[in-house]
Amino acid sequence: MNNCPCGSGNDYAACCEPIITGKKKAETAEQLMRARYSAHVKVDVDFLYNSTHPDFREGYDHKATKTWAENSEWHGLEILGTTDGGPDDEKGEVEFIARFRNKDGTRSHHERGQFKRKRKKWLFTEGKMVKAQPLSVTKIGRNDPCSCGSGKKYKKCCG
Repeated sequence: MNNCPCGSGNDYAACCEPIITGKKKAETAEQLMRARYSAHVKVDVDFLYNSTHPDFREGYDHKATKTWAENSEWHGLEILGTTDGGPDDEKGEVEFIARFRNKDGTRSHHERGQFKRKRKKWLFTEGKMVKAQPLSVTKIGRNDPCSCGSGKKYKKCCG
């Protein structure tokens, strides 16, 4: 069995390959997102270009995309969530993290990919990078329960 790079757990020949080769259309925005990730792994830049909405192809660089895909070691795709993008929708959003390693080290690409249908075919329009959220620090008072879970007051435990 040849597991699909998209992380679905399915065989590549039954998962993303038919979408990448054009034998099958992506039924959802998430399926197209998974196929686009697999296309990076398989260095199929023609699919990446063709699965991008024509209104959003300006500035696409085949050569740079191919070089990046070839020189990256792909470590997995994590789908965090989808908004719309189903078989009956016209637009959708897929939030994902693509992990890879290149000459600069291990990277995580966290994005909200935007998708739109054109002539009943899902296409990628643009991606919006997701910035890391600032950490929130909760101040513990001396008489509050200790955060270690002991059940004691903070001042009598870790404070």
